[in-house]
Amino acid sequence: QVQLVESGGGLVQAGGPLSLSCAASGSFYSDNVMGWYRQAPGKQRELVAIITSGGNTNYADSVKGRFTISRDNAKNTVYLQMNSLKPEDTAVYYCNYNTGRGFNAENDFWGQGTQVTVSS
Repeated sequence: QVQLVESGGGLVQAGGPLSLSCAASGSFYSDNVMGWYRQAPGKQRELVAIITSGGNTNYADSVKGRFTISRDNAKNTVYLQMNSLKPEDTAVYYCNYNTGRGFNAENDFWGQGTQVTVSS
């Protein structure tokens, strides 16, 4: 079992920065993947960025060049630095942890979500 707690959401002007953090606790797997997803009202939850235990990353096309995902394995924490924010980035952002052992619910864990609102 893995527990995830996000922090850092809030209100920001378009073009500004905001950073999110997610602290994980529980049982871990060496090949785990952590990441951020977001869900805007009326839309499906979508991938923002993911990062493996080894530091390999992948980003949604819509955030490439603006967002940076990183992790501190010693602290079991993943971060998302968001720059040049746009109103369309407004969403609830969720931290995700996958054990790397499968795509089923037993290997996928989610945080409670944190609201990010970007004003125009």
